[in-house]
Amino acid sequence: MSTNRNVPKATLQRYPIYLKALRKLQSNGITRIMSKELSEYVDIESTTIRRDFSFLGTLGKQGYGYDVDKLISIFNEELGLGFDEKIILVGAGNLGKALMNYNRWNHVVGEIVCAFDLFPEKVGKVAIPVYHIDEIGEKMPEGCRIAILCVSQNVQETVNHLIENGIVGIVDFTHEHFQVPKNIRVKPVDVVSTIQELVFETNSMNK
Repeated sequence: MSTNRNVPKATLQRYPIYLKALRKLQSNGITRIMSKELSEYVDIESTTIRRDFSFLGTLGKQGYGYDVDKLISIFNEELGLGFDEKIILVGAGNLGKALMNYNRWNHVVGEIVCAFDLFPEKVGKVAIPVYHIDEIGEKMPEGCRIAILCVSQNVQETVNHLIENGIVGIVDFTHEHFQVPKNIRVKPVDVVSTIQELVFETNSMNK
């Protein structure tokens, strides 16, 4: 989008935090908020908030603050952060089932609408339908763009199949190397590396 082409990565990473907070404020009947008040709500400096919001245009008025509904609308329209994203999950093992049972994203990104697995009959009782992985082409929800990948075998083959059926973004829990075209976005989730970083940081603090 033209509005976020030059937005720093750190700012983009904070936008979902603001959006989540704004949705909660909206649900509580709050229509207007000052940057200082929002700062206390999300634990981010008010100067940082004002700078982050400035990339989206002139959104607030001095002494008045920000219109909550307007901010949410801008995040949705300009940044593509809709609340009805249809997400699929591929690989319904222990981790996959945990994600399916959680599936509460506070109206920020949408929800997991179905899952695919090699042995759907073994998944057990979950809140969403689980189909055989060979049915991806047939059962893929209309407009679905995002897949959460939790498979442990045939990873590249599965990724290729997902891309062929319209997936452009992958949340990767596999820890396996695979290749994708340049127009496909992959976000790896590596809990082990995160813990290692945290241990290193805490050790450094004690020195």
